[in-house]
Amino acid sequence: MSDKQTISFRKEKDYLGEMKIPANAYYGVQTARAIENFPISDSTSQPIFTTAIVYVKKAAAMVNSETGRLDRKIGEAITEACDRILKGEFQEQFCVDVYQAGAGTSHHMNVNEVIANIAIEMLGGEKGDYSLVHPNDHVNCGQSTNDVYPTAMRIAALLSSRKLIANVSDLTDSFDLKAKAFDTIVKSGRTHLQDAVPIRLGQEFSGYKESLRKANMGIEKAGESLKESGIGGSAAGTGINTPPGYIPKMIEYLREITGLDIVASKNRFEAMQSNRPFVEFSGALRALSVELIRIANDLRLMNSGPNTGLAEINLPAVQPGSSIMPGKVNPVIPEMLTMVCFSVIGNDTSIMLAAQAGQFELNVMMPLIQHKILDSILILTNAVKVFDEKCVRGITVNKEKCEDYAVKSLGIVTILNPIIGYANAAEVVKESMKTGRSVKEIILEKKILTKAQVDTLLSPKSMT
Repeated sequence: MSDKQTISFRKEKDYLGEMKIPANAYYGVQTARAIENFPISDSTSQPIFTTAIVYVKKAAAMVNSETGRLDRKIGEAITEACDRILKGEFQEQFCVDVYQAGAGTSHHMNVNEVIANIAIEMLGGEKGDYSLVHPNDHVNCGQSTNDVYPTAMRIAALLSSRKLIANVSDLTDSFDLKAKAFDTIVKSGRTHLQDAVPIRLGQEFSGYKESLRKANMGIEKAGESLKESGIGGSAAGTGINTPPGYIPKMIEYLREITGLDIVASKNRFEAMQSNRPFVEFSGALRALSVELIRIANDLRLMNSGPNTGLAEINLPAVQPGSSIMPGKVNPVIPEMLTMVCFSVIGNDTSIMLAAQAGQFELNVMMPLIQHKILDSILILTNAVKVFDEKCVRGITVNKEKCEDYAVKSLGIVTILNPIIGYANAAEVVKESMKTGRSVKEIILEKKILTKAQVDTLLSPKSMT
């Protein structure tokens, strides 16, 4: 006798033929075909995306029940099935690979079938008895993958980006606090990675704060275009098979269910053809990533050392930095953040390529777009939080090192330009570089300025 547990099956069929489905599965034949056809990445869509589709299905069941397109008993069963999924049940039943049939038909039908079979059981039937509740005729009544999928993409992106926006706002506040705390500390500015005029560390950090604030505003602004939904366009934008009044009722229920300010697209054909809103939103994520990379690199450089680098600031030590060098500590949090941002920029390129690949009334590359946009949001959300909490909030300063660099910087001679002229100031710099003596020493020795003038001109307040 075999030790393996006996697996029982039921049979389902579509117009391609019959397939065996695990008896305990809530998905059906179209999902089974997708599982068989697309063993690609071993990754499925994020739960937030499935949730977004279920929101659409719930709203549609409510509208179709009101308009008489659905028997109220069936409509109520579908609505209750949706509510159970939204509460977290049946998540393991959504098992289609992210790389799947064009336009997302596979994942869409996966949701339709699971909802149908949950509703069937609630009505006292057996899974697969679609005479009670049919995935296409009932759950998908008045809908098409072509309007459901992009609407769900918008809902999922908007919902998941809320936490990202909040986390970036927290990070911005942390840089603001550091800017204020470091406002009296003077250091050498650097342009071209060379000595430049002095700057206060607080001023430098205030620049980081402001760039993040603007990047976050860009994400919020880009999200506005995602609020336009082409739901009700059905297969090609014409609204075929939808009852009168369907679109405004769908928008009403979607707003109520999701809490989002969703509006009906003024042109459903454009909403179906174009994925520009996702290009725009991904572009805003790319812009944030570029800023984060730049800031992370600055922090890594300022933290470099501790004995042979700049060593202006100290980043919190969170783990040993080497498997061979004892005592080494690396800036691992900014390193992680940078890698995440590289990935987001790569996702943005994929989204751009997928968005331009649509033809006529549909872009079949939407599954890639939704996968990449939600991946970017997820990893940025988490990385920004970790960067804020485990790095930025714990930054400390080596004040003496910063001030020493400021005094030794050749850039401080710039302040003499209006007094002795650029050419004479350049001669001072040349002698300083040749002799290794400070600019201040040379100015006093040559009696270019009095000590009182030098002390006034080269004071932290005057220099910055």
